[in-house]
Amino acid sequence: MGSQTEENYLKALYKLSDEEGKISVSELSSTLNVSIPTANSMVKKMDAHGWLRYEKYRPLTITPKGKQVASMIIRKHRLTEMFLVEQMGFSWESVHEIAEQVEHVNSEAFFDRMDEILGFPKFDPHGSPIPDKNGKTEQLDLIKLSECKMGEIVTLSALSNSDKNFLEYLNSRSLSLGVQLKVIAKEAFDGSITVSYSNHDKEVLSKKVCDSLMVEKLR
Repeated sequence: MGSQTEENYLKALYKLSDEEGKISVSELSSTLNVSIPTANSMVKKMDAHGWLRYEKYRPLTITPKGKQVASMIIRKHRLTEMFLVEQMGFSWESVHEIAEQVEHVNSEAFFDRMDEILGFPKFDPHGSPIPDKNGKTEQLDLIKLSECKMGEIVTLSALSNSDKNFLEYLNSRSLSLGVQLKVIAKEAFDGSITVSYSNHDKEVLSKKVCDSLMVEKLR
């Protein structure tokens, strides 16, 4: 493993890279809120580790070695979030910052034990897949709520945005993973969707919100 800064860069690369493992330096710098020269300096160091391929004026390419290291960082982060929620009673909006610190603990046995205590969960409290010890993840066939048709019934299974403010918004609407939603109406003008669920007969959700709610169609 590298420094905490290198691990944060690697985690961002893993999340941002496309199917071919490519990402631009400008996109990386924007995500991490650092200057392009600062990002360039760091990616050159990561290239030396063999975690990515760096060529001037070309997209960065994360290597299989880089993906494996990044997946282990993400594994530690998501296991920690799950442990905080399931074993310690933290709410899902309050675990990210703690997990950001714990993910840098360099003890495989510690996280393997955490995994065992939790019963080897496949997903974290926000529905994101938890990599196993080999870096493999289980993927669900999910779509955005905004892509659903009127009359469809779906289950909220994951979030593409786990920002604290967004999670608090969902709490205020009693929206949590596992909730079944029925699409009552779709507004053509602004893309908002009216849904019913639990004790909510007609809840209007903006397109921005619906774009972040990943759902599974009931078969």
